[in-house]
Formats: sequence, structure tokens, C-alpha cells
Amino acid sequence: MAKNALILHGTDATPANNWFVWLRGELETLGYKVWLPQLPHSERPSTKVYNEFLFSNKDFQFGDETILIGHSSGAVEILSLLENIDSKIKAAFMVSAFKDWLGWETLGDLFVPELHFENIKGKADELVFIHSDNDPYCPLEHPTYLAERVGGRVIIIPGQGHFNTELGSKYKQFPELLEIIEKYTN
Repeated sequence: MAKNALILHGTDATPANNWFVWLRGELETLGYKVWLPQLPHSERPSTKVYNEFLFSNKDFQFGDETILIGHSSGAVEILSLLENIDSKIKAAFMVSAFKDWLGWETLGDLFVPELHFENIKGKADELVFIHSDNDPYCPLEHPTYLAERVGGRVIIIPGQGHFNTELGSKYKQFPELLEIIEKYTN
């Protein structure tokens, strides 16, 4: 199967936000066929809605050369996808992931149904959580908790907030993420 990648944006975002378009271009240069969809109703993310939408695209097949990249609620959706696919993939990269609804009512549908970690283990050669030590939304213990339960690893990049353009234009690109992807897929 050919190399392919799926990039999922976060809550109330679009594919044009942050570093997503830049990363698509970089991955295409590396030979990946990349899908960067607009997730439906991203103002109130739902794994049920997202899964129906993503699995309905028969042009995107999950296989041993697939990589998944998600940011924030998109990272939580990556975990749900992994739980629900039958095949094993190359790697999943979850940026600013979280383990519960963080007290935000709009995030409650991300955890219905609950994630079953034992069904996620072994679904990817590499499960990598990328997080900052000062994320204003997602505490550092969240990716640590998730990584312990799914057999993943946590990479901490200090002082980077939520890895988005909220604090300035730096995160129109994300070269550190590309380096991490290359390291764990080669």
C-alpha cells in the first residue's frame, strides 16, 4: 500500500488554521498522499460524527504505510479511529491530546462512547504524543495518562502552549513535528 497520511484539525478550527496546510505540503514532498479534511461540526467535536464522516471516504484506506496526525480534539479523534480500524498503521502523532472533556461542555461528545485503551494498543507501530509543558488547555498529565494506557511515548517541547497561532504566527509551520514524524516513520 502507498504511503498516506490523515491530518485532523482541532475544535472550532479548519484545515487552513495553524500548521496543517504547511504539514500537508511537507508530507506530499516526502511522497505521502495526504487527506486534510474539514471535520463536520468542529465547534462541537464528536467521535461518532467524525468516525462516520472519516470512514465514509472510501478513497482513504488505513494500512501499514498510513500515518495519522491530530491536533487537540483531532488528536482525541485519532485515538477513536485507532480503536475502530481493523488494520495496523505505521504511526499516529497526537499533538496536545487530552483524556477527558476538560470541563468544557462542547467537548463532551468526544468521549461518547468512552475510549477502550486495550483496543488501541498495538494498532500502530508508533504512538507518539507531542505536548508542551505550558499548554493553557490540556494539562501535561493528560498525554502521560494516555501514553501509559496505549503503549505510547510522550515528547515534551517546552514553552510552546497549544502549538497553534493563538499567540502569534510561529505555528503556521511546525518543523519540530515534521522531524518527529520522520524519526518515527523511517
